[in-house]
Amino acid sequence: MLAIVKKRRTKNTLFEIKGNIPSDVLGFLKSKFGTDVKVVKDDEELLNIFETGWYKEVRKAITPGETLKIYRENIGLSQAELGKKLGKFTRQKISDMENGKRNISKEVAKKLSLIFEVPIDKFI
Repeated sequence: MLAIVKKRRTKNTLFEIKGNIPSDVLGFLKSKFGTDVKVVKDDEELLNIFETGWYKEVRKAITPGETLKIYRENIGLSQAELGKKLGKFTRQKISDMENGKRNISKEVAKKLSLIFEVPIDKFI
C-alpha cells in the first residue's frame, strides 16, 4: 500500500508512506490532510518493469559499454579505480570500453560480473 500526501496549492508530493500502513495511521493522515491524501492499493502500485515494452526497447538499445558506465557510476567508482580492480587497465581503456571504441572481452566481462555482482551477459 502507498499513501501519498500532496501540498494543497502546488499539488507537489509532500511525503509518501509505503508498506503495510496501519489503519489508525491512515485515519490520522486523512483527518489531518483530508482530500490531499491518496491511497494506492497494492495491485495498483506493483508493476514488473522487466516485462514492459518500454524496458525491452531500452534494453535492446543500450550497449555493453553504456551498461558498464551505469554500473560503475552507481557504485561511485572512477574509471581509474575500476581499471585497478580489473588489473592494470588504464583509465583510457575503461573510457574506450564505455564509449564503444573497445570491445569488452569475455574475460573482462567475467571480472566485471564479479565486481558488480551481476550476470556476465550484461557486458557482452
